Amino acid sequence: MTLTLTPSPTARRPAAARPRGRRGRLTLQWIATHALAIALTIMFLGPLVFIALTALMTDHQALTSQLWPRQWQWGNFAEIFEKAPLLTWIGNTLLYSLLGTAFTLVSSIPVAYALARLRFRGRRLAFLLVITTMMLPPQVVAVPVYLIWARFHLTGTLWPLILPMLLGDAFSIFLLRQFLVTIPKEYSDAARVDGCGEFRTLMRVILPMARPAIAAVALFQFFYCWNDYYGPLLYAGTDTAHWTLSLGLASFRAVHRVQWNLTMAATLLAMAPVIIVFFFAQKAFIEGVKLTGVK
Repeated sequence: MTLTLTPSPTARRPAAARPRGRRGRLTLQWIATHALAIALTIMFLGPLVFIALTALMTDHQALTSQLWPRQWQWGNFAEIFEKAPLLTWIGNTLLYSLLGTAFTLVSSIPVAYALARLRFRGRRLAFLLVITTMMLPPQVVAVPVYLIWARFHLTGTLWPLILPMLLGDAFSIFLLRQFLVTIPKEYSDAARVDGCGEFRTLMRVILPMARPAIAAVALFQFFYCWNDYYGPLLYAGTDTAHWTLSLGLASFRAVHRVQWNLTMAATLLAMAPVIIVFFFAQKAFIEGVKLTGVK
């Protein structure tokens, strides 16, 4: 008696097809699991891609519904420098951002250290006053502060925005203080036993341990100064020689409102430094925000 074995459909399938089908199922499962994250990523990157593609279009195509450039107009980035003093605006923005960030760190770190590590009468009241100033809208004190700077003949420049940062920033002080509180006191006590004073303890012991918080504060302040529109609009006025990129870009959009390709090219140029800085410093920024407890 002879038995004839009929191979099953699964056995007839090539061995290489099974792993491929399994990889496909795993891919679909991964997409289904991360569907929300993928949708949010597309929503975030979509406007950036649209700006970049529009910046490389011609004048006529930018006014149509087409999304892909027929001709790549790389000359748009050179043309915006001919139609607007972008180099001057970039220089003013860098001056405002770098000096503002440096002044904020120099003035805020000692105050945060005093509120976090030193014991003196009225310390809690001083910290409460710092938090209270965070709740005060800048528009409330805009007129009296403007009159003060007008008496010093500094209106029409960016110095009324830069010099006040030498007096500290409430949010930066709060952020740094929250981190310094978490540093164990044993480090400071050991430094004092070795003969270090408060200033030397701050410089040699505390600051190296507070680098994540300092990086987060520096990035927050740099982004704020780079994107600030209200301050330059209030103090720079009509003098284009003291305009920043945010103020100049608003004027550029009003003048070239039909040439959307040039407007998008200028917008992309203004966004690029912030994206690059955050890309290289995102690890320190995220770590500083996480350790300071800011949600």
